Amino acid sequence: MSNFERYLSLWVAACIVVGIALGQLLPGFFTLLGSAEIAKVNLPVAVLIWLMIIPMLMKIDFAALGQVRRYWRGISVTLLINWGIKPFSMALLGWLFIGGLFRHWLPAEQIDSYIAGLILLAAAPCTAMVFVWSNLCKGEPLFTLSQVAVNDLIMVVAFAPIVALLLGLSAITVPWNTLLLSVGLYIVVPVVLAQLLRKALLARGGAAHLSAVLARLGPASLVALLTTLVLLFGFQGRQIIAQPLIIALLAVPILIQVYFNAGLAYLLNRASGEVHSVAGPSALIGASNFFELAVAAAISLFGFESGAALATVVGVLIEVPVMLSVVAIVNASREWYSRPG
Repeated sequence: MSNFERYLSLWVAACIVVGIALGQLLPGFFTLLGSAEIAKVNLPVAVLIWLMIIPMLMKIDFAALGQVRRYWRGISVTLLINWGIKPFSMALLGWLFIGGLFRHWLPAEQIDSYIAGLILLAAAPCTAMVFVWSNLCKGEPLFTLSQVAVNDLIMVVAFAPIVALLLGLSAITVPWNTLLLSVGLYIVVPVVLAQLLRKALLARGGAAHLSAVLARLGPASLVALLTTLVLLFGFQGRQIIAQPLIIALLAVPILIQVYFNAGLAYLLNRASGEVHSVAGPSALIGASNFFELAVAAAISLFGFESGAALATVVGVLIEVPVMLSVVAIVNASREWYSRPG
């Protein structure tokens, strides 16, 4: 994990300040950027999102699907958490906290949009950063790789229906055309392009050449993420200045969701008899989110200035410190996990 990645939360905080300042100083510029769209897809953001997502997807080797049988217990637990529990638990937490307990402290017209952003955040399992978390907890790399490959294949077909179902339950009108376009633009096409690029690089210079290219693309991917955040906060500046408590309130259900799902996955793996080197990354994959996709989908579906876009960005803000704390818990409990009974 590079220093740049380790301090991602610091850079995100800096982007909040810079974005809000630029939004106040250059409102016309941000309005112009927001209007550069086709079929409700913002073109500048689409380019930035591809720069974020494709290098991460190039790390995935779908040949690792052959390892699924070896780790069937850990993979079963993670799939249950990612697709059977996490999106629905986040929707429940959103309704409880944002739609209920915190309603009086939030803009009434954005309540449903905030909940939608939380649902988008939880409906996409993490793809890239889990390799970092798995390495930090001495996780089994083949399990991590095969689990991510399985999740990515499921995400292609399951993301849109789950989001549509939960948005419908939240009484939010689902723009199906935009949702399906987002899935194609930000999941299907990047997965295909990433795998084609991966095969071309492997054919040219083998695994070493692929690793070297990914190392060079890594910083560019994070810079694209941070640039997107500057744009988002440029649009969100007035709302945040008026109610700075919003970010803290949105963080509450996200934090609860992370620790709940990580703990549940960890305990289910222990109950099933899975080894710690699989249980650790299983818990981390079950808790973390593909925030790049969530941000892109929120912007496409609801726009730059929506509460949904802001909610997904809060997920980015707290991702690194929260996941590092989960890594610390997993490592500290290794001896307990290995005890019988």
